[in-house]
Amino acid sequence: MSLKAFHIFFILVSTLLALVFGVWAIDDFGRSASGVSLALGVGSFLTSGLLVCYGIWFLRKLKNVSYL
Repeated sequence: MSLKAFHIFFILVSTLLALVFGVWAIDDFGRSASGVSLALGVGSFLTSGLLVCYGIWFLRKLKNVSYL
C-alpha cells in the first residue's frame, strides 16, 4: 500500500470517526442537556467537514501520483 493510499484511507477513517462521535455527542446532549456534549458534537461535525475539505485538496494536489 502506498503512502498516498494509506493517507486517503486514514482521512476516510478519521472523518467517519468524527461523524460517529458527533452523533453520539449530540445524542448525549439530548439526554443530559450538557453544554459540553453540545460543544463536542458541534466541534466534531466541524472537524469532519474540515477533513473532507482536506481530503479533496489532497486528492487534487496528488492527482498525478499513482496509488501503487
